[in-house]
Amino acid sequence: MNVFSGIELRGLGLKNRIVMSPMCMYSAEDGFVNDFHIAHYGSRAMGGTGLIFTEATAISPEGVISKQDLGIYKDEHIDGLKRIVDICHRFGAKIGIQLAHAGRKAFGGRPWDKFDKFGYDELDIIAPNPIPFAEHWKTPKEMTREDIKSLVEKYINATKRALKAGFDTIEIHAAHGYLLNEFLSSITNKRQDEYGGEFKNRIRLLLEITEAIRSIIPDNMPLFVRISVVDHVEGGWNLKDSIELAKILKTKGADIIDCSSGGIALGAPPSDYYRAHQIKFSEAIRKEANIKTIAIGGITSFDMANEIIKNERADLVAIARMFLNDPYLPIRWAKSRGVDIEVPVQYRLGYYLDI
Repeated sequence: MNVFSGIELRGLGLKNRIVMSPMCMYSAEDGFVNDFHIAHYGSRAMGGTGLIFTEATAISPEGVISKQDLGIYKDEHIDGLKRIVDICHRFGAKIGIQLAHAGRKAFGGRPWDKFDKFGYDELDIIAPNPIPFAEHWKTPKEMTREDIKSLVEKYINATKRALKAGFDTIEIHAAHGYLLNEFLSSITNKRQDEYGGEFKNRIRLLLEITEAIRSIIPDNMPLFVRISVVDHVEGGWNLKDSIELAKILKTKGADIIDCSSGGIALGAPPSDYYRAHQIKFSEAIRKEANIKTIAIGGITSFDMANEIIKNERADLVAIARMFLNDPYLPIRWAKSRGVDIEVPVQYRLGYYLDI
């Protein structure tokens, strides 16, 4: 078993264990797919990636990380998303959509705009409690029970649209300090009702959404959940919490835990954390919760990725920024190790040239 070994996830077969992690591209208008997205996702599919995830795709207009995020909050978005699905399938990759709501971190702006309009927009932003993410960020509106009920419906409707677009799998984004992560963490969840307080209440919303999505997707479609395994904040969410959550998510129909960390507060994790520090999280959850995991974060070489798979520290490895530098990373990795993988026939000559 190695990084180029195939794997079956429920009824979804992947040709290798290389995943392109969701990465915001800040390039849409009103949530719509454009030519940039087709070129971006299509080139990674052509480059040999086993499974590609869209960037965080907003399930409601007030849930965007930036105004330039992809959206799946209206039926008109379906055709564009289907273009992404079709081009990825055309070049042999499977494609999943990450469903997201930014919560109190909505409308954060784009990095090249220096994030200078944190949380300010004509729409209200929502969160478990009216606690802003940081100084100068907009104070969110505390969600009512009706808001929570409406949120679950928005996830259901987004899932139905994703199925119409033809996605192979779905990932629920419950990490990085966004809305579902805000409910999980005691740092951000100060509610006094059934959605706050003790652990079983703070995980309630994520479980409801997981059950709702599982009930409407096909039995042979795997369901991914991305979590921040630890908050990196004293007194916050920790590895023990994540192991217990993963065990429960498995009973609700989740198949793979995508193991990231941090995002609940500024400076968490700190900038001096060592490369690939999150691999220990995917390994622990895989072992203790007996569920498949994705390792993500600072995986910068074939040898590192291969070691993770061969030593059963995770079932899949997700690559992010390296894919921005090299859309054909899997082909390059395979060539460097003399592995013959599926390559577009137009590129076969280049694959075998020794340059």
